Amino acid sequence: MTISGITVSMTIIWLALAVIFLAVEAATVGLTTIWFAAGALIALILSLLDFPIAAQVIVFLAVSLFLLVFTRKIFVEKLKTGSESTNADALIGEIAEVIAPIAPHKVGQVRVRGQEWSAVCRDNALIESGTLVKVIAIEGVKLIVAPTAEG
Repeated sequence: MTISGITVSMTIIWLALAVIFLAVEAATVGLTTIWFAAGALIALILSLLDFPIAAQVIVFLAVSLFLLVFTRKIFVEKLKTGSESTNADALIGEIAEVIAPIAPHKVGQVRVRGQEWSAVCRDNALIESGTLVKVIAIEGVKLIVAPTAEG
């Protein structure tokens, strides 16, 4: 292939594309361009085996799209990209014990997983010490709690 009077091998073009796709994937970590890098590597192998350019391009597109459509979801679920809870987020749904009363529109204290947290009740109810509450949200450094049936 000749570009601007320079003869360029398809092998070099496929190698360059694979490197570019890998660099973009490394920068974005979106599990999208990695499949195109794989397609470019397969096309590179075909170019080394002297397959026609049209066959290389078709295989590149077919492999890339196949991997993108049929394997991306599996890898995203396995790697759980962007879905990890922080330690604080993991407290949502936990049962806590009130250790300092929570008055309406006032901050009290709860103990959950052995840690003490400031807490408020969204229901604006008075919750006495020793009462069990459920963590329903986190706002800033305060837990938002609601009384449980076990009380």
